[in-house]
Amino acid sequence: MVDQPDSSRVHEINISNEMRTSFLDYAMSVIVARALPDVRDGMKPVHRRILYAMNDLGITADKAYKKSARIVGDVIGKYHPHGDSAVYEAMVRMAQDFSFRYELVDGHGNFGSVDGDSAAAMRYTEARMSKISMEMLRDIQKDTIDYQENYDGTEKEPAVLPARFPNFLVNGGAGIAVGMATNVPPHHLGEVIDGVLALSRDRNITVQELMENYIFGPDFPTSGQILGLSGIRKAYETGKGSILIRSKVEIEEKSNGKSQIIVTELPYQVNKARLVEKIAELARDKKIDGITDLRDESDRDGMRIVIELRKDVNANVLLNNLYKMTALQTSFGINMLALVDGRPQVLNLKQALEHYLEHQKVVIRRRTAYELKKAEARAHILEGLKVALDHLDEVITLIRQSQTTEVAREELMTRFELSEKQAQAILDMRLQRLTGLEREKIDSEYDDLVKKIEELKAILADEERVLEIIREELLELKERFSDERRTEIIMGGMEMIEDEDLIPEETIVVTLTNQGYVKRLPADTYRAQRRGGRGVQGMGTNDEDFVEHLLSTSTHSTVLFFSNKGKVYKLKGYEIPEFSRTAKGLPIINLLNIENDEWINDVIAVDKFEEDWYFVFTTRHGVTKRTSLSKFANIRKGGLIALSLRENDELISVRMTDGEKDIMIATRNGYLIRFPETQIRSMGRTAAGVKGISLRSDDRVVSMELVEDDREILTVTDKGFGKRTPASEYRITNRGGKGILTCNLTERNGKVVSTKAVTGEEDLMIMTASGVLIRMAAGSVSRTGRNTQGVRLIRLQEGEEVSTVARLEAMKEEKEEDTEGLSEDSTESLE
Repeated sequence: MVDQPDSSRVHEINISNEMRTSFLDYAMSVIVARALPDVRDGMKPVHRRILYAMNDLGITADKAYKKSARIVGDVIGKYHPHGDSAVYEAMVRMAQDFSFRYELVDGHGNFGSVDGDSAAAMRYTEARMSKISMEMLRDIQKDTIDYQENYDGTEKEPAVLPARFPNFLVNGGAGIAVGMATNVPPHHLGEVIDGVLALSRDRNITVQELMENYIFGPDFPTSGQILGLSGIRKAYETGKGSILIRSKVEIEEKSNGKSQIIVTELPYQVNKARLVEKIAELARDKKIDGITDLRDESDRDGMRIVIELRKDVNANVLLNNLYKMTALQTSFGINMLALVDGRPQVLNLKQALEHYLEHQKVVIRRRTAYELKKAEARAHILEGLKVALDHLDEVITLIRQSQTTEVAREELMTRFELSEKQAQAILDMRLQRLTGLEREKIDSEYDDLVKKIEELKAILADEERVLEIIREELLELKERFSDERRTEIIMGGMEMIEDEDLIPEETIVVTLTNQGYVKRLPADTYRAQRRGGRGVQGMGTNDEDFVEHLLSTSTHSTVLFFSNKGKVYKLKGYEIPEFSRTAKGLPIINLLNIENDEWINDVIAVDKFEEDWYFVFTTRHGVTKRTSLSKFANIRKGGLIALSLRENDELISVRMTDGEKDIMIATRNGYLIRFPETQIRSMGRTAAGVKGISLRSDDRVVSMELVEDDREILTVTDKGFGKRTPASEYRITNRGGKGILTCNLTERNGKVVSTKAVTGEEDLMIMTASGVLIRMAAGSVSRTGRNTQGVRLIRLQEGEEVSTVARLEAMKEEKEEDTEGLSEDSTESLE
């Protein structure tokens, strides 16, 4: 018989509440105890523990180096209950002159390189505190900060360091927590100190004034150039922003007429070896043409990457291409997130300085209070000694007559009204203190202490005195450690290599092939022809590829790419490269971060992401969803989830609507359903959707359109036949039905490849799988009923099939007729 559990030990809990509580506890633990720096000292716990352990071990800047393994062992044994590699990696970064603007660890040995080489194992390297890191812990022994228990309660560790310089801004830092991240750029020590001094004198100073007069922008250890002030200004005013960092380069003219580009400084955190490798790869693949030689001549004296060019190459043009396609120019996303009183908060420049200044005021007050307490305790002892010297004979007699030390102490306390400490000090006094010279020293020390006590009390009573001490000590630090600014800020520098305002707005055609080659070209490249024409070559493709998507849009519009996996990506029209009419284009993977098993199934152009406009989605299995455009306003570089797909389903069609249209879904076997889009409630971006059409066996959805009764439904088959049918012939039903026939399909006209809602005023582009394209007026397509087969729209060669149909605005100029090569039955109606 199985024993039943003790019901008193079983507690029922709500799993949802428990998961929520546990995850929040975990998230806050990561945020507070690992990932985010404290605004006061700019340090994460691991960095703080490393410096505290080194200080505790006596491995200071004026002592000998000690093995890194010994330091790491002390840190993980006493304070940091995590892996030794994590602690060592953090210590290595603190010793790298290309990672920290002012290194906090003085490393001896191989601590890595800007080429991405890792540091030697901790058993080989040695380290000690740097001189400036000593200032992070200065006065820590004077009760200037609070301590907390370590992970097992056996040790005490500092909750924050005194941080006698503003390390949060000076060295910056990056961290990823749960649901949040921080990325603070390093700054110039002298500039930040000047900013703190200015704030201490004028608490109403603005961020703009701080920027203009004191803190001009980030100062990276690898130097480089910052382009423009707008990104810096936004980051300093809001706590978030992005700046462009560019390498420092020179173009040298050689005696043989050739040019060479010399790179001497890199953007922050750029791996030099990978950069050189990327440039070589671009030159090898002919994506950048004109590079004849590439050398890395860097040595201990500095960085030097040499790029030699052909004589006929414009060096400035090639350099701009390198800026666009390599890490010679990168963006740095600033997110000044830090812990303020244990809570994460995004800070602007002034707030960061204010929190540091308040911390220093606390440090100075606590140090002053500590010194006052110590001075008063010493003065108290001296007062007792003075009493003893004033009654020396009586004190000596009293002590000689006492049987024990305790009795002597009690007698002294009673006879001269002394405290226990004073009485003990008299008993501990050496005989040499009875000389006249020693008496003078005691009197002098006491007088000095009285003055010091008055001074310390005056400091504690006057905040301006506290601020004056902070200013003096910061100026002393600036004098000792400040150096020249490394990163140059180019005033009025070009924020973007391509500026939309400089690009003319024009109508373009965007094409995307089945194998993912994309290009743009002017819409007037194609002349209009009559239906049934042979067409012109619209794109060069190979036997396995064909054009799948055509889009007429503007160079200034945002082009959204929706993938089969339900994700959406974006590009500006002008960001899509322009090619000739017969060129293949550029692989879309060079422009979008799509996965290997992902492809684009629809392309839509958007001018404004308005709340009362919607995207309607339809999948291969007939699932439909409607979502507001506003939810797609901020699409990350890596794409965004547009809808969640069920197993084995894929997104095939997306349309943009004002919320008042009817949805029409067509299948490959010629069935079509029409229902109001209001039957689909507006859903969140990641929702899966609802059933739009019930599919028969061996059928699938091929297209989805938005229609009104004044429109006509254009149906095109893969054998090149098509027709127009009034939308009114398709009755409105409820979503989820099986639909009605839209076309009489036979072996001659094939299966439905696309349906479009047209007015008859637009032009059509029909593309075959082999890349042949014809442009015709939609009005030239015969208008027939639902059950007809349609007329021939394009003459196909044997084995060819229609792959894509797109709408375009009608050509304004007179349309050119082209009837050459029409077959005899090219205009006949197939009933």
